[in-house]
Amino acid sequence: MTPVSTSSTTTSATGASQSPPGGAGGFGSLGPVGLVLAGGVSVQFGGALAVTLMPRTGALGVVTLRLLAAAVVLLVVCRPRLRGHSRADWVTVIVFGITMGGMNGLFYQAVARIPLGPAVTLEVLGPLALSVLASRRAINVLWAGLALGGVFLLGGGSFDTLDPTGVGFALGAGAMWAAYIVFSARTGRRFPQADGLALAMAVAALLFLPLGIAGAGTRLLNPTTIALGSAVALLSSVLPYTLELLALRRLPAHTFAILMSLEPALAATAGFLVLDQTLSAMQAAAIALVIAASIGAVRTQTRRASVPTRAPEA
Repeated sequence: MTPVSTSSTTTSATGASQSPPGGAGGFGSLGPVGLVLAGGVSVQFGGALAVTLMPRTGALGVVTLRLLAAAVVLLVVCRPRLRGHSRADWVTVIVFGITMGGMNGLFYQAVARIPLGPAVTLEVLGPLALSVLASRRAINVLWAGLALGGVFLLGGGSFDTLDPTGVGFALGAGAMWAAYIVFSARTGRRFPQADGLALAMAVAALLFLPLGIAGAGTRLLNPTTIALGSAVALLSSVLPYTLELLALRRLPAHTFAILMSLEPALAATAGFLVLDQTLSAMQAAAIALVIAASIGAVRTQTRRASVPTRAPEA
């Protein structure tokens, strides 16, 4: 989804507090802000590429290919230890995998029906609501009002301009994203580095595999389809995770979260350039309002405590 909005000072499942080797050179020369923006661009263009793949496999097939490819890469790179974990550890990572799979599945069902920019804007309401509720400050009424105003404009007052089923899937993806944030932090506390993420991705891939086979069948075995699905996984998961890990070594969490709040705009740009999806002036204003609400909520919350992290989705 990729994958877009708020960040946390607690250790996430991506192991953001664990510095990967080799971060000083290579991508690190872009600077931390450049790394985050590059990751955001990668996620959203990966999402746009996924939309072009849907005629070949359907939304469920795309999700399956993305999760499988990302799981293989993460398992090979992280080589997580399977022994020595408690039952509570495994329950946590399994629930994390379920929320990850649900978030991706619902989001791709949404972008199969509505443009990428509005889909990401609606999805981001999940982390925004979590951030507002966690802060419990009166000023968050303003941020919630801005976000609701943006949603109202996005739907033109009635959502007649957007497929209501797609809107429902996007909102469902946002709810799963909020759950993802909670279990991402819990998994990060229980597993070292990115081991929990790799295991959760494997769980999500295994859960989605029967759905992908049922929906796409032997089309999943087409070499071109596999190549495109692997590209989606690379752009939407592996590359942005790596860039964010590098960035978070030198970037405050609240700055990272504010940069993630710009992702609806990046999604709208990717939709325009790759998919020829244009936005009306009202929809552009709606996206701007939701971005402003996200940034405001992040700044308010980081004055007192920590802020939630971005999901690999989108």
